[in-house]
Amino acid sequence: MSPTLPPASPLSPTVAAGLAATVELTVADVDTAACARTGDVPVLATPRLVALCEEACCRALDSHLLADRTSVASRIQFDHLVPVPVGATVRAEATLEKVEGRRLVFTLSVTLDENHRGGLVAAGRLTRVVVQRSAFLAKAGCPNAG
Repeated sequence: MSPTLPPASPLSPTVAAGLAATVELTVADVDTAACARTGDVPVLATPRLVALCEEACCRALDSHLLADRTSVASRIQFDHLVPVPVGATVRAEATLEKVEGRRLVFTLSVTLDENHRGGLVAAGRLTRVVVQRSAFLAKAGCPNAG
């Protein structure tokens, strides 16, 4: 009888706490709450800010996931603290804090450039789950998922 091998890890060995990335955005009209229809003010929309943080998480994982894997967001805890006007530049940083099996927990922070008061704009945590791309797409009912 041959020994039973443990299941292969869904993660590359390079996925470890400490991976980080930063992305910047200069706020344009299309990034505002008024444009996103999440409010009627011409300031950076919270959903756009969350998307920027997700982008930073994805950049932190660039070239660290196995070829047939991707990650998807599963949970976000987020505090949007101050309004940001059109023309200001924000910087979102995501740092991988914990690896729990396929779950990756990131800490998030978004800061405002010094030309616009500087300081913390938002902070939180985001959990992403590593999935097999084709299985995930098939589950979603996407055509040509295989």
